[in-house]
Amino acid sequence: MADLLWLIPALPFAGALLLVLFGNRISRGLVTAIGTGSVGVSAAITLLLGIEYLSSQPAYYHQEVWNWFSVAGFNPSIAFHLDALSMVFIFVITFVGFLIHIYSTEYMAEDADYSRFFACMNLFVGSMLVLVMADNLLLLYLGWEGVGLCSYLLIGFWYKEPANGYAARKAFIITRVGDTAMAIGLFMLFQAFGTLHIQTISTEAVQLWDTGAQMAVIIAFLLLGGAVGKSGQLPLQTWLPDAMAGPTPVSALIHAATMVTAGVYLIARMHVIFELAPVAMMAVAAIGAVTLLIAGFAALTQYDLKRVLAYSTISQIGYMFLALGVGAWSAGVFHFMIHAFFKALLFLCAGAIILALHHEQDMRKMGGLRTSMPVVFWTFLIGAASLAAFPLVSAGFYSKDQILWLQLAGENGSVWLYAAGLLGAFVTSIYTFRMVFITFYGEAKTHVGHQPTMAIKVPLIILGVLSLLGGFIELPHNFGHVVLFSDFLSPILPAVSVVPGFDQYEWMLQVLAAVVSLGGIYIAYLFYLSKPELLASIHRSNTAMAVHRFWHSGWGFDKLYDTLLVRPYVFLANVNKRDVIDGFYTGLARVAEGFHMMLSDTQSGVLRNYVAGIVVGAIMILTISIFL
Repeated sequence: MADLLWLIPALPFAGALLLVLFGNRISRGLVTAIGTGSVGVSAAITLLLGIEYLSSQPAYYHQEVWNWFSVAGFNPSIAFHLDALSMVFIFVITFVGFLIHIYSTEYMAEDADYSRFFACMNLFVGSMLVLVMADNLLLLYLGWEGVGLCSYLLIGFWYKEPANGYAARKAFIITRVGDTAMAIGLFMLFQAFGTLHIQTISTEAVQLWDTGAQMAVIIAFLLLGGAVGKSGQLPLQTWLPDAMAGPTPVSALIHAATMVTAGVYLIARMHVIFELAPVAMMAVAAIGAVTLLIAGFAALTQYDLKRVLAYSTISQIGYMFLALGVGAWSAGVFHFMIHAFFKALLFLCAGAIILALHHEQDMRKMGGLRTSMPVVFWTFLIGAASLAAFPLVSAGFYSKDQILWLQLAGENGSVWLYAAGLLGAFVTSIYTFRMVFITFYGEAKTHVGHQPTMAIKVPLIILGVLSLLGGFIELPHNFGHVVLFSDFLSPILPAVSVVPGFDQYEWMLQVLAAVVSLGGIYIAYLFYLSKPELLASIHRSNTAMAVHRFWHSGWGFDKLYDTLLVRPYVFLANVNKRDVIDGFYTGLARVAEGFHMMLSDTQSGVLRNYVAGIVVGAIMILTISIFL
């Protein structure tokens, strides 16, 4: 089966190529078969490879397809590396991606650009697979830029609406900032090691650098720059809420299985470099802590259903960064996987609601959907429970609880990081069940015009089951100590160091996490269902509404960047619209053109003019010779 490794990314790429070339000439049924089937077969190969990997337990699978190029001793290959870490990501990308593709067949059924949509989706999946399967950082960067391109194509899919095109450009440009930092980091890695082969760098880094070495710190921060851009973390998070301009299946794919998780993968994959740079790891944790709080409070004030989920994604990836920053590598990856299940579920449920309500996204115009859309309600409730870390029964409780626990019990943890994570969990519970109560309870405000069919219901049900049961493969010490997931990753990711004797306090922290989760749900129940007059009293407060507007604007980051960066750049561009630099070179061209015209006048074809020119030239030469 290892020989089939190359087929996992090749099949989505082949599907994209076929749809680009022939999509407008073939039936929609064939478009569906190619677009969905290619990802489905890729998921099936992943499943078979996973079974073989678990049974034989090799260190890794490796397959070199061909030598990419060879320049001055630099020989990067198109080669794929499959180990436990990449296996987790490949499973999520192909399996969740396949469910999203099935869902899309109904959601996009009436769209005029049906084939273009699936071509871009296949290209997106293929690019992400290259990213996580690459055995060298140059090939990884190719996939990295591929998902950036696909995000632009899909966020701006409905490009006839100017706002959608703006959102696509915004995502593309802001993520380029991080990508530039990452590219510089790759140059420095090549300078240090003479290769970009990931396994070689991981082996030789500990021999070349001591912990805290300046070069390791600089490179770690540059890689972190790329990670915060792709994963929507501070200070490059502003593109992600606007990315909701794309179709809802695109939002689900970006937030659950592809682009925004690329930063998490990069840090986990290059963990050796980060472990050699403790200050960079501290920065990862700090960025995660601040981001999860800022995004959580922003989500609390949104009315657009998809924007709530977008800010939620920023916040939840903050938890993953929080885990990675304290060396809890497997905990961060575990939360990535569980988050992929419940966030894909929530986005797809949101899409079913939006489709049913004639593309209405404002939660204030919803309500009463609990009875009219029961499957969507129950699956959304499961996803919400997992997002809010509802104790004991939801997968999200076990993945988030592990992160919170290790913020205190971990050797690199701190009380401040734990407090930030706990406050973020409280806010998460409030905004999550705010969505549930506003959308599904109360009086119906918009007529339901479309009931989801099996193409929508089946993915929702499967993701609902995973959002409930997925957490039980990794249970804490006092819940049976099931460590299947962390054991699976242990050959690749080192275990976090736990403070001795701290295990006895774990149940207390679990109770506290459960109280925080249930308390947030209760607050949402009071304000949005039981006693709405409490919410009305807040709306009457000028101070409270000023804070509400500030949070609703994403804490003013867009306005700040617009003032400091966008407007000055536009001003200078207008001042320099004739381009001073180009003017210099244009001037040189004009001078050369003038001399050309002067010389061309000497080519008149009149013989006496030529003779006169010779005579004048001879006289000038003689005169100069006499006087010199």
